[in-house]
Amino acid sequence: MCPKLRRHSPAGTDQAPQLKSKPLLHFHPPCYDFSRPPGDFVKQIQNYIDGRFVSGVREFADVNPADGSVIAQVAEAGLRQVDEAVQAARRALNTEWGSLAVRERAARLYKVADAIEKRFDCFVQAEVADTGKPVSLASKLDVPRAAANFRVFADLIKVSGLESFQTQTPDGVNALNYAIRKPLGVVGVITPWNLPLLLLTWKVAPALACGNAVVVKPSEETPATATLLAEAVQEAGIPDGVYNVVHGFGPGSAGEFLTQHPDINAITFTGESKTGAAIMKSAAPTLKPVSFELGGKNAAIVFADCDFEPAVNGLSEAVFLNTGQVCLCAERVYVEHKIFDRFLDALKKKAENLNLGWPYDTATDFGPLISAQHREKVLSYFQLAKDEGATLITGGGIPEFGDARDRGFYVQPTIYTGLSESARCVKEEIFGPVCHVAPFDSEEEAVAMANNTKYGLAASVWTSDLKRGHRVAQQMNVGITWVNCWYLRDLRTPFGGVGLSGIGREGGIHSLNFYSELNNICIRL
Repeated sequence: MCPKLRRHSPAGTDQAPQLKSKPLLHFHPPCYDFSRPPGDFVKQIQNYIDGRFVSGVREFADVNPADGSVIAQVAEAGLRQVDEAVQAARRALNTEWGSLAVRERAARLYKVADAIEKRFDCFVQAEVADTGKPVSLASKLDVPRAAANFRVFADLIKVSGLESFQTQTPDGVNALNYAIRKPLGVVGVITPWNLPLLLLTWKVAPALACGNAVVVKPSEETPATATLLAEAVQEAGIPDGVYNVVHGFGPGSAGEFLTQHPDINAITFTGESKTGAAIMKSAAPTLKPVSFELGGKNAAIVFADCDFEPAVNGLSEAVFLNTGQVCLCAERVYVEHKIFDRFLDALKKKAENLNLGWPYDTATDFGPLISAQHREKVLSYFQLAKDEGATLITGGGIPEFGDARDRGFYVQPTIYTGLSESARCVKEEIFGPVCHVAPFDSEEEAVAMANNTKYGLAASVWTSDLKRGHRVAQQMNVGITWVNCWYLRDLRTPFGGVGLSGIGREGGIHSLNFYSELNNICIRL
């Protein structure tokens, strides 16, 4: 068992880690030997159904993005395993869990958070091995936030009040209307590879808080922490069948089987916009409610009166954190002409000072992309930017290390300028460590360019004029706008996007509203 570590962020908030921070932790020997040399034993990652780890119809490889090595063999769930998981969830919902008192459910969610922290090193190591992200990022953001998610929603479900009304009937007597919250049912949870544990628990915690049972399909690229969470769930006393994990892919595999299953009551998904559209089509025949947090082509607006150094530092994080593989990252940066050259030069220096090291080196602040396939996509946009006439400021290629990292999926932090607003590289989500920087002359011009997109997830505004900050933020056609900061989150606030960036809102009461049915009761007095 991994030792319990006590380093975690305050529950209910997120703050983007500083890219050059000091290491928080000394790491003990890995719980899973993800650093084993080639030829050693490869870990087996199985499905988790009704309280048991079970095999599947075949296996596929889990690959370490840092060096391309196989770190595990993963059991792919077939139609039978998905159906068994759904039926196990249905049984759990109809027995103890669905009728458990709110305070008892909340108490068990607190125990899940405790169990995550008890396995802190295990979760960090599994997350780093699957994603290649720096250990400093996983230990400061991903794992602490996973525990915080369970605590926040455990607290919220205890205090979430519902409306009540006393009205007069036509014949002159009174009637009392009040609403109660009931579980939605069995929820299919499909999670992405960029923040696997954080976004998994962001969905599972409120779903369980509302009394639902879940069947989780993690990304095939990052199966480890969803499986490891089963141990924490077991230890916390969550009944068998409440939390299930099926591994696999999308079409013709576990993802499609889950979204089409007639006994799934709702689908929640974070990932690409086109995948969200496919899931919506798959869920349509049974009218399943869906909650989607999808892609983004996020803009940042930097005014000449900004506090210069904090703005440069903030935008460096907004572009390059997690190798640009965060839905909230800024790929379009608009800078007022008066400071354009100075800002571009400062951002270039930040990019070139990033440390592209091994993920377990605590000095590393920039890791690989998730896979060879995703690297090919990002590199294709690097080439497209050149073809479209961009001026390359820095990066644009593959770094050379002279060691096993050359077999991994690294790309250079990249900055372009000089493209038109109609260029594909300005319009299409790349989801990598890259941004296009363009000048503007007026506030109206900056707002128009920032809003000229089919996406609408996030934006940031950098100015020392608070009135301008309010004014511009309110004009952004997005779900969240930061002023003089980025990635600062209160978990009680609404989170989601518009347009191609999603459907619905998560966070606080907004999550509870999705994961529960409201039943109005009217009593004639």
